[in-house]
Amino acid sequence: MLRDTRLSGEDLSRIDEKIRADWSVEEIDFEEAVAYHDSLPRSKQFARVLEDADRPLLQPRAGVPRLDDQITLLRHLEDAGRADLLPTTIDSYTRDNEYEKAQRGLEEARESGDDTLNGFPAVNHGVEGCRKLIESVDAPIEVRHGTPDARLLAAVTFAGGFQSFEGGPISYNIPYTKEHELAETIEHWQFVDRLAGAYTERGVTINREPFGPLTGTLVPPSIAIAVGLVEGMLAATQGVRSVTLGYGQVGNLVQDIAALRALRELGEEYLPDDVTVTTVFHEWMGGFPPDEARASGVIALGAATAAIAEPDKVITKSPQEFGGVPTKEANAEGLRTTRQLIDMMREQDITLDGVEREREFVEKSARSLMDTILELGDEDVAQGVVEAFETGKLDVPFAPSDSAESAVLPARDDDGRVRILQFGDLALDPDLRDVHTDRLDRRARAENRDRSFQMVADDVDAISEGRLIGRPGGEGA
Repeated sequence: MLRDTRLSGEDLSRIDEKIRADWSVEEIDFEEAVAYHDSLPRSKQFARVLEDADRPLLQPRAGVPRLDDQITLLRHLEDAGRADLLPTTIDSYTRDNEYEKAQRGLEEARESGDDTLNGFPAVNHGVEGCRKLIESVDAPIEVRHGTPDARLLAAVTFAGGFQSFEGGPISYNIPYTKEHELAETIEHWQFVDRLAGAYTERGVTINREPFGPLTGTLVPPSIAIAVGLVEGMLAATQGVRSVTLGYGQVGNLVQDIAALRALRELGEEYLPDDVTVTTVFHEWMGGFPPDEARASGVIALGAATAAIAEPDKVITKSPQEFGGVPTKEANAEGLRTTRQLIDMMREQDITLDGVEREREFVEKSARSLMDTILELGDEDVAQGVVEAFETGKLDVPFAPSDSAESAVLPARDDDGRVRILQFGDLALDPDLRDVHTDRLDRRARAENRDRSFQMVADDVDAISEGRLIGRPGGEGA
């Protein structure tokens, strides 16, 4: 039966042996891996760099199949983009544990010189390949992926010198996959977190980062925060002591600042005192305008939000988001745009009306969800979150997973803040629901239309069309 309890050393060894058999990975010498981490300079120790920073650090997304190309890409982002932290985005075959297909794609990339995979197949490159990547740049590198079962990926990349690992059993299940059972992915990620905890206990702090944006489409802040808190609590049980809670931009300046402040406060409240909580802000994850100048405007709004809210880290976007994978030059441009805005605005004392009221509302809403999760699990967060999703008391809009009802529908209110149009069985207190309904009713009256699904459809496309709120008959171009 699934429980939020720490895996034993015997469990860790047994699972490690099993997952290595999935792709002929040689046995990893844990003591040698710890010694390798100990040999790395302070500038490559991810948690230290993140936690010691006095301004928001910038990190892009980036991953290509060949090792030499990945090194070239990261060096460009570090030098031309002035990235503080670097990514290695993993390919889709690896995310689906299809290592043989990833190997074929890697071999094709080596023969043709083309990017035949949409990311870096770290398992196929192995421990030695990962270490070459770590040693090739000055900044620390994080593994960014989207893997429901990330056990082998974690084993290889941790031994390879990576000290930060994104994702979690909910955020890399509910938004990413259809058929994986939530209880199963929690069990898989208990291994990932316990392995991170084992390194941490030996003095090698592995930073863990739940994926805050979830589906990336108008996710109400309280839902994203509750999922992050649960994943942080699960990680802490396994010995993780550095947790970066994430949040994806929704586009309303007041709401985003309020949510980031609530995220930090709730993280410090719900996670154990011996866990260092940091926060990461993801610039807009929805559709971008096709025009690069307008896309830069979207990036600038995210940068302005970060300048005021001051998260510990910002995941940047590029002006080529509309077209898919950006060039390394465009990726570096997104970094520089974000840095310019942040550096200018941090020198100003900016106060916005309504932030504290919205922060209190977000915190009350997130606590309403967390209280239900803990009650359903009789204080066991693993059991509680599975039951919460099964009953719809916790839900994520637009989620493909069979483990979620996906009955919650969001829409923007008349100020552009994300509210909930349809609640399903979401465990929000009645007075909190009333706020959502009242604010959406006000918008409906202002626009002379019914409060309906059409609002949702209009809002999903609004930013890509040049607006924040999808007004009827509005023109963004």
